[in-house]
Amino acid sequence: MKIYTKTGDTGATDLIGARVDKDDLRIECYGTLDEANSFIGLLISNLETAFDVKRDLYRIQKVLFDVNTELASIDPKTNLYEEEISYLEERIDYYMGNTPELHGFILPGGSKAASTAHVVRTVLRRGERRLVSLQKATEINPLVVKYINRLSDYFFSLARYLNKKQNIEDILK
Repeated sequence: MKIYTKTGDTGATDLIGARVDKDDLRIECYGTLDEANSFIGLLISNLETAFDVKRDLYRIQKVLFDVNTELASIDPKTNLYEEEISYLEERIDYYMGNTPELHGFILPGGSKAASTAHVVRTVLRRGERRLVSLQKATEINPLVVKYINRLSDYFFSLARYLNKKQNIEDILK
């Protein structure tokens, strides 16, 4: 099976239900979330086996695929549920409850895994900004923006948790 189709050689690509330019805002949104998903894969590869977060990260990767499928469709059928947002909130509360109380801004960094989690967080923030722009231009599922917002919070709290597990202190600004 060939992976190249040559249909995008002129700068256009297919959505589910339409053909658009590759710089279309919808393409920019799901491309940014795909980038975040790739960095999540890098994060997984940087985790030591003692950390029990891989299951959560695989779950998040699957949800991001659902989000991208929805964004790639002109007539979306949501696969994103409030339960995924609630799940993230539970995990955020757990991670923040198992790290020192914050008394200011911290610099991104620490272990390789925590640093990668910070990269994921910043890519998700960019994706969220692009989603807000898309939401102004066309109707999208508001749960997508809410999920991505919460997901960036998740990766902030995860980065702190990963550092704590390796006895690496946050560096305050």
